Amino acid sequence: MPPLEEELFPSTPGKIKSDRLHFNSMNRTFHRCFASTSTMFLWALFLIALTASYISFQSFVTSGSRYLHHTSHNSIGDLRWEKQIRSSAQIRRQSGLTVLVTGAAGFVGSHVSVALKKRGDGVVGIDNFNDYYDPSLKKSRRSMLESQHIFIVKGDINDQRLLAKLFEIVPFTHVMHLAAQAGVRYAMENPMSYVHSNIAGLVTLLEQCKSSDPQPAIVWASSSSVYGLNEKVPFSESDQTDQPASLYAATKKAGEEITHTYNHIYGLSITGLRFFTVYGPWGRPDMAYFSFTKNILQGKPITVYRGKDRVDLARDFTYIDDIVKGCVASLDTAGKSTGSGGKKRGPAPYRIYNLGNTSPVTVPALVSILEKNLKLKAKKNVVEMPGNGDVPFTHANISLAQRELGYKPTTDLSTGLKKFVKWYLTYYGYNHGKGNSVNL
Repeated sequence: MPPLEEELFPSTPGKIKSDRLHFNSMNRTFHRCFASTSTMFLWALFLIALTASYISFQSFVTSGSRYLHHTSHNSIGDLRWEKQIRSSAQIRRQSGLTVLVTGAAGFVGSHVSVALKKRGDGVVGIDNFNDYYDPSLKKSRRSMLESQHIFIVKGDINDQRLLAKLFEIVPFTHVMHLAAQAGVRYAMENPMSYVHSNIAGLVTLLEQCKSSDPQPAIVWASSSSVYGLNEKVPFSESDQTDQPASLYAATKKAGEEITHTYNHIYGLSITGLRFFTVYGPWGRPDMAYFSFTKNILQGKPITVYRGKDRVDLARDFTYIDDIVKGCVASLDTAGKSTGSGGKKRGPAPYRIYNLGNTSPVTVPALVSILEKNLKLKAKKNVVEMPGNGDVPFTHANISLAQRELGYKPTTDLSTGLKKFVKWYLTYYGYNHGKGNSVNL
């Protein structure tokens, strides 16, 4: 097995030595400049991002990780491919937007894409169709999007050449950045996939956006996980977020710091959205409500975690339609970027909002609602929550989003789960495959 340095800098010996000296020099400068623990932590992640961006196609694609096999160098197509992109980007309403949606075949991405297209905006998607969960679900979402005349490019957001080509074909007014490696617990198994997607991919996208002329406004998915070990409830945007409980949370917090930097230096209009446990039709199979439904239908036991002192875990479950409304409102109110070709002409908007439901529900209550809708009893194994990065509760303060976005969630958990179960039974039936790990 080659040394770590050879994996990071796969090149000639002279090049390796030069890169190692440059890297060490950067590291020494970094340690001199940033003394506080929390700041060092965030900027260490930023340093990782720069390194990861540099090596993304020399090392990550060949690293053996099952989620990084989808390089998109061969995705740049012919004239027919370009025609499909232009057609998908065509605006069909007055003052419409032209939006690049990353992660468009994902849960939130597919719903947002459809909502934008239905109201007449131009939409082009990009997704790498990785196999973190069953890729057939993403392919089904793609078919659903194609029925709405939405074209999805198969490619990785780390592919700078592909991004440049897309922006050359279409002068996007907005970017809805939803591509990310999701899941709290999987970070313990495959941490580099989070660095690749959530940090390096974000930097690659921002580099393209800041160099574009005109620059697009950017809305992107942060996460409620950034609140980490915060015990003040409900969680507000002004709360401290420097105690992440998982690597996933740390990468999202790093993303907030990175986006702030690009806003400050390059005049990019950026809005970060902290989603609170999104659920609903076409959702992610690794989420608790999804996995519980499958196992209950198949007569298999479900694992219900409890916190310390036998306290039930609780989540601010937010229905997908409410999240979509918040995403669309964020695009509509984003404000313009103030740079062109990487040169800032003035300050640009930088915003962060919670998008939640404001009504936390315990996991046992969630199970009870599913049992009622499925007309079946769950076989429950109640165990103490392992130390894997999960937090005992989440609770959103959405007053800022209400005031500035007009955001108002309208779907309670009982109503939302009823709609999810109806979709699940239509899409899967009673017996579908093997389960995945569960994320709350």
